[in-house]
Amino acid sequence: MTITLRGVLTLALLACSSPAFALNIVLSNDDGLTSNVAALYSALKAAGHDVIVSVPCTAQSGRGAAIVMYSTTVIVPDNDKTQIEAEGGCHNGAAPTGAPAVGPFMKTGYANGDFFYVHGTPVMATLYALDVLAPARWGGNPDLVLSGPNEGQNLGLILSSSGTVGNAQMAAARGLPAIALSAGPDTVDNVTLADPDSAIVAGLALKLLEKLEAKVDPDEPLLPPGLALNVNFPTGSTPNTEFAFSRIGTFQLYQLRFKGTAPYGLSISINDRSTATPEQAEDEAIVNATKVSVSAMQVGFEASSKVQRWLEKQLRVLFP
Repeated sequence: MTITLRGVLTLALLACSSPAFALNIVLSNDDGLTSNVAALYSALKAAGHDVIVSVPCTAQSGRGAAIVMYSTTVIVPDNDKTQIEAEGGCHNGAAPTGAPAVGPFMKTGYANGDFFYVHGTPVMATLYALDVLAPARWGGNPDLVLSGPNEGQNLGLILSSSGTVGNAQMAAARGLPAIALSAGPDTVDNVTLADPDSAIVAGLALKLLEKLEAKVDPDEPLLPPGLALNVNFPTGSTPNTEFAFSRIGTFQLYQLRFKGTAPYGLSISINDRSTATPEQAEDEAIVNATKVSVSAMQVGFEASSKVQRWLEKQLRVLFP
């Protein structure tokens, strides 16, 4: 086995990891079994955390917070018909067609009792972990829910469509600390499920987690109620990639339009990044500058107190 310089640096970063305290962690995503989720699981376990992985059976990018089961008894080609038929079941062999609609992975090397799938949307996989798996293992909620790392960044206005973010929002709405993680397309690996770039992203995610742990007591939550994080890793990350505070911008990289002629559906084009103003592209600009963007993310739809006061004033005549 050849160990590259990048691999040595990644291993060194992981070796320096020593969490302040072990956590019970639910790890989900919207891509199913990927190199990214395998790498982050391995990094978290090596650091002493207890981890339950619960992911959708097939890749479910763009499903946002949808709460849909595609089958409720066994895996059959349904909404994800093309994916199920192409792979003979769940993505990358997690489970075959005809297996139960939810359950532990059946793939060799992943059948250790930590990996589970759900034949439904990403949020359904997260709920399965929170409502069934976590109580069975820990007798209650996890300490943290991680979603991702996604195979592609989630920046700006696309967040409302992201299954990765939808998972974090669902967990945070239940009062649980939650972080959405998204990486570059260089982390995709459907052959060995061991992309070295995935390992680097996992090491950086672990570094972020350890910094959060260092700021709280073991009996306190990692994040205050009402706050989740949206974290994006740049393409080409290294173990020394820097982090930067960010906010979620309004630049829309993906121009989404309904295609009004047959075959009907979604039309996607990519907007020119150079047209974004600094105000629009803060998280996008940070990732483009090859830094990890860390953005605070509001939980739910509650408006700020300033906006609420404005509305109350404007419609005071209706509010006796």
